[in-house]
Amino acid sequence: MANLLFDALFAPLGENDRRLLILPDGREVTGRQFAATIARFAHALVAAGVQPGDRVAVQIAKSAEALAIYAATVAAGAIFLPLNTGYTAEEVAYFLQNATPRLFLCDGAKAAALAPVAEAAGARLMTLNADGTGSFPAAAAAQPGQFAPVPRGADDLAAFLYTSGTTGRSKGAMLSHANLLSNAEVLAREWRFTADDVLLHALPIFHTHGLFVASNVSLLTGGAMIFLPGFDRDQVIRWLPQATAMMGVPTFYTRLLDDPRFDRQLVEHMRLFTSGSAPLLAETHALFEARTGHRILERYGMTETNMNTSNPYDGERRAGTVGFALPGVELKITDPATGETLPQGEAGMIEVRGPNVFKGYWQMPEKTREELRDDGFFITGDIGEVDADGYVSIVGRAKDLIITGGYNVYPKEIELILDEQPGVLESAVIGLPHPDFGEAVFGVLVARKGESVDADAILAALSGRLAKFKQPKGLAVVEDLPRNTMGKVQKNLLRDQFRDRFAG
Repeated sequence: MANLLFDALFAPLGENDRRLLILPDGREVTGRQFAATIARFAHALVAAGVQPGDRVAVQIAKSAEALAIYAATVAAGAIFLPLNTGYTAEEVAYFLQNATPRLFLCDGAKAAALAPVAEAAGARLMTLNADGTGSFPAAAAAQPGQFAPVPRGADDLAAFLYTSGTTGRSKGAMLSHANLLSNAEVLAREWRFTADDVLLHALPIFHTHGLFVASNVSLLTGGAMIFLPGFDRDQVIRWLPQATAMMGVPTFYTRLLDDPRFDRQLVEHMRLFTSGSAPLLAETHALFEARTGHRILERYGMTETNMNTSNPYDGERRAGTVGFALPGVELKITDPATGETLPQGEAGMIEVRGPNVFKGYWQMPEKTREELRDDGFFITGDIGEVDADGYVSIVGRAKDLIITGGYNVYPKEIELILDEQPGVLESAVIGLPHPDFGEAVFGVLVARKGESVDADAILAALSGRLAKFKQPKGLAVVEDLPRNTMGKVQKNLLRDQFRDRFAG
């Protein structure tokens, strides 16, 4: 029996002397070299007591060795659990208690703080530092450079990814070998990746975007990755001339557009820019195209499903949409209350079904039943609509729906209008407690650099464009909107910040 994911992504590296990773200091790692590291790490995992089906949790900096741990975990038949490097020891404790990993790898500088956390969860603690040193690579150094991967089939689990947990406790999404491989295969075809591509990789690898989209697609097709530890504008501009493709989040592109060095000549050789993890403003689309001649390809995915939709590689990439359902993925819009499919053009709950959809939430059967239907459709929690041409637009999260005076208000509709107003760079619309309406519509604005915002004039402008129940009862101007590591606006923090605005 084969090891499905390993055989597709990593086994071919053993015969590949081409460069695989290009590191910030200019060093290059070939496929063959990387394969040997994977083998030594897989042996070290087994020596540390990791057995097939065990979890291997990591909270480590992005590096070539960090990527090799992912590959080695797959080879050993275990389940990879990457954790956000920003999590505190208290937050890590929840994940370790829930996932009960056999082994937990962390940065040496955090080992003292995390040792009692690992011990309480019954996990062995070892270290792996950003420079490739640590107790784990030391243990692996004398291991053989060949490893026979543990047999693993399509439905065997390859990874856990925990949801961001903005409402309630994070849930561990169980992702199988087939979930990850099927999505990588579809994206590689749809986005035309080949062995000739060089992907500029500045995303974190504790998230589906950087690990299972960017890395898996590049590994599957045999290309190279410029493997940067994070987004640094100077570094990205330095390396762009050697790349053919880049995957990013909206803040990557807005920061690049703020730099005059980022121009058409710098990216004339580039083949593709993609964006995801958070909505890309229509203005950013337009500015990017005007500056570079490239139109960013926006797509839509989530922790539980990897990618669901994509704008076309060939054809119109429509700003404000996330394109069409990917091949093999079924997408429908349903009534959130009844689950009935809605007529085309109406906003409702996005549900998806396909080989990319996860197997459920670890140790949470009730949550799994709530969100994963018996017929295989996953209730995403995103509100969307499909236009007459089949393009999908995301209206907002169901949890962000505002019910004011008995009327439903979707924030995205109001945000699009607010973003058009003089002096406004971007906006976020939230619902706040209100003594009369239950919830009041409230807008939070960020001003353009060097400009001011006239809240009264904006409210007056909205009165002629929106029904009265949709009009904000107030506006606030802030320096920046709070975002998570992938660029998503954290509306829960805004609701907490302005919660008492209409109190009393």
